[in-house]
Amino acid sequence: MTSPAERYAESKRRAARQAEFPALDDFMLDVGFDLDDFQRSACESLERGSGVLVCAPTGAGKTVVGEFAVHLALRAGERKCFYTTPIKALSNQKYHDLVERYGPDKVGLLTGDNAINGDAPVVVMTTEVLRNMLYSGSASLKGLAYVVMDEVHYLADRFRGAVWEEVIIHLPASVTLVSLSATVSNYEEFADWLVTVRGETQVVVSEHRPVPLWQHMLVGRRMFDLFHDADAARKHDVHPELLRYTREMERRLDLTDRSYGPGNRGRSRRWQPPPRAEVVDRLERAGLLPAILFIFSRAGCDAAVQQCLAAGLRLTDADERAEIRRIADARVAGIPREDLSVLGYWEWLDGLERGIAAHHAGMLPAFKEAVEECFVRGLVKAVFATETLALGINMPARCVVLERLVKFNGEAHVDLTPGEYTQLTGRAGRRGIDVEGHAVVLWSPEVDPRHVAGLASTRTYPLRSSFRPSYNMAVNLVGTVGAAQARDLLESSFAQFQADRSVVGLARQVQRNIDTMQAYGEDAACHHGDFDEYFAIRVAIADREKALARQGASARRAAAVSSLERLRAGDVIRVPQGRRAGLAVVLEAPAGGFGEPRPLVLTQDRWAGRVSPADFPGEVEVLQRIRVPKHFNHRSPAARRDLAAQVSATGLDRHGGGRRGRRAGAPTGEDAEIALLKVQMRQHPCHACPDREEHARWAERRHRLQRDTDALRDRVAGRTGSLARTFDQVCAVLGERGYLSPEGEVTDAGRMLGRIWSEADLLVAECLRQGVWEGLAPDELAATVSMVLYESRREGDDRASVPKGPITAAVDACTKLWGEIAAAEADHGLALTREPDPGFVWPMYRWARGEPLARVLASGHNYDADMPAGDFVRWARQVLDLLGQVKDAGAASEGIRAVARKAITAVNRGVLAYQGEL
Repeated sequence: MTSPAERYAESKRRAARQAEFPALDDFMLDVGFDLDDFQRSACESLERGSGVLVCAPTGAGKTVVGEFAVHLALRAGERKCFYTTPIKALSNQKYHDLVERYGPDKVGLLTGDNAINGDAPVVVMTTEVLRNMLYSGSASLKGLAYVVMDEVHYLADRFRGAVWEEVIIHLPASVTLVSLSATVSNYEEFADWLVTVRGETQVVVSEHRPVPLWQHMLVGRRMFDLFHDADAARKHDVHPELLRYTREMERRLDLTDRSYGPGNRGRSRRWQPPPRAEVVDRLERAGLLPAILFIFSRAGCDAAVQQCLAAGLRLTDADERAEIRRIADARVAGIPREDLSVLGYWEWLDGLERGIAAHHAGMLPAFKEAVEECFVRGLVKAVFATETLALGINMPARCVVLERLVKFNGEAHVDLTPGEYTQLTGRAGRRGIDVEGHAVVLWSPEVDPRHVAGLASTRTYPLRSSFRPSYNMAVNLVGTVGAAQARDLLESSFAQFQADRSVVGLARQVQRNIDTMQAYGEDAACHHGDFDEYFAIRVAIADREKALARQGASARRAAAVSSLERLRAGDVIRVPQGRRAGLAVVLEAPAGGFGEPRPLVLTQDRWAGRVSPADFPGEVEVLQRIRVPKHFNHRSPAARRDLAAQVSATGLDRHGGGRRGRRAGAPTGEDAEIALLKVQMRQHPCHACPDREEHARWAERRHRLQRDTDALRDRVAGRTGSLARTFDQVCAVLGERGYLSPEGEVTDAGRMLGRIWSEADLLVAECLRQGVWEGLAPDELAATVSMVLYESRREGDDRASVPKGPITAAVDACTKLWGEIAAAEADHGLALTREPDPGFVWPMYRWARGEPLARVLASGHNYDADMPAGDFVRWARQVLDLLGQVKDAGAASEGIRAVARKAITAVNRGVLAYQGEL
């Protein structure tokens, strides 16, 4: 722009903008940099009075729009802005940012752990805190003008997503909502719903990354670009040189396989990924540090750091090491010195000082915060992290490395989705520091570069609601607006909005199926008679045979259960199938009570563990008895060896000698009903048709399609009003247990339930009402309440032991109550309350009694080694939170509330008393 006329025209445009958006002009003076087009567009919509939904990639600067909402509230005076985030770490970080800009007088913080200046005009909080405020009618809501919902795509989260929808639905109409989201493919659908429930909402979408991202693959020691150029990336065309090289690598591996012959099954002679230290060294030589290397395993992250240390890797100079030591010392200043050794502090610090660290949920929060601070300041150069870091605080890097494209989701190993890939690689490229970001995928024979290209280029990751009514939500809704209006509010959720839209597509599919079935019916027609009638007889025979098979399986399972219940210590049995097949001796008879019998056994292969009815196809036969030592320790290898030798010495055949008796529940002859149906089938005129089987094929296709169509119709019926039906079932359970009156009013017990925020809300309320936790000492109460919160990371072979005495009685009473609740839920088609898990009882009991951290961590159940400190702190803080709710629970006795107060004091010590820097 050089001519005076152009400069004059631009100045006029700027003046017009300033006149139309004076608040944005003021804000720009504070920001100190020019806004991107999407940021300006969103801010202008906000100043016009419209709500906004901003969808943009990680690191694009969405939060500027949220900060402008803060600016608008403060500029107007007497108006408030609440800034909500999904996790406490993000809340803490945003609180620091806003205090730095506006001062501590104008900014507050409310999380589960901290309450600072909660009446300030700007308050940063976790989304749950705002939800609780809305239900309790908090006075702090007065004057609220803006709510910023950062990371609003969290509403898809399976466990916590409902909170976002509750807030969006319940916020007063006078509040302007600012929704900040990662890029999602169905933003139009989400925006349509926001318009429905919140009124005018402008959608601002940007797919532009402020720092370009380059995709690479590391094959052995060689780095390749995934795409030749931007045009190839749009077409998903993989770089030809990369394809040639990976094919050559696969050809060499095949030759290696053949040269070692079929007898060699060791993978060690095949592909070995490059050592992690070598990968970091390669990144350093390419100028790609600092880097985040994603490994989808906590143990893998820790092992990677150890491998780098063992290789002698050092990425820092003396000045950086001194600064790292200062930061680490400051972060752990509040932790007792004796606990630091237990936590592996010195080993961790050695890696940190060399510029290498792990980051995962099993780490102590103080350690994680130190890693985050050092990384953001460029002191730590390589962080090995689990995917939780991608959802956490602002920790951008120059490069992101993905070691594998498969992760364990808690149930199975699954491929990364395009959305997850984008979320992880979105960390690469620091705005204002890096010219470009880099994403590197490590090649292996299982990783096809074309698959990586698809992940890198796909933009289809829709937002799916995870909303469902809970007991707490139900009593709060009924108490706030009444049962009838509560149902209407549920119908306005994003979950129902999506369900209603999907019904249209399902209904179209039903109509298409009906047309196709008509055509199949014509093809199946037979001139000998009614083929539909004939085919119905064939279907009836098949159905009856399946029913009989099911009955047999049920009888065999019942026989297995009853025979397992009769087993006693010393019985020698045969495990007929599975990995543990062979002879075994019973070490411990199955415990009575809830659940299926699971005796503890020792196999002749020296494996000790629990077996279940699933391991036996029928009745379990006691083959012999041997003596089991009175205090047999099945964890001792020597004891296992000696007893396994006794089992082998019985001389019994481990495989049963090939004898096959008739299985329990097996039919003795042909069923009378099947015999009659077969007579009818043979007498039917269509049975003689030469084209019978051809007609039957078309009839079978129509039958299958009819079954699918019926299922589709059920889905249509189930989705239409499904949330309201679930809500009615939840209210029915609450009514039966006295939380709602027969007239649908919330009772005193219901009001108490409305103040309990836990996945096991009803179970907690029942334990309080029925006095399950009465008479416990503070350490016993802390231990016992942990079972309604804790959830093991993996299934165990046996139930965790608990301290004898009052704790055992309370644990059993709590489990019995859960059984009653689960039965009531099953009667109403619900499954909301998870079975209590006593796996954290021992650690919590020992901690509350003041025992040292080393002993506490050693008592974790179902861990290969000690319980990770991060897991302990996370669960213990949840126990503290629940104890805080118990001490304030209106329906609880004064005695239990006093004990809860003492338990909080007993638990809140050492590593738990540390809250991080605020």
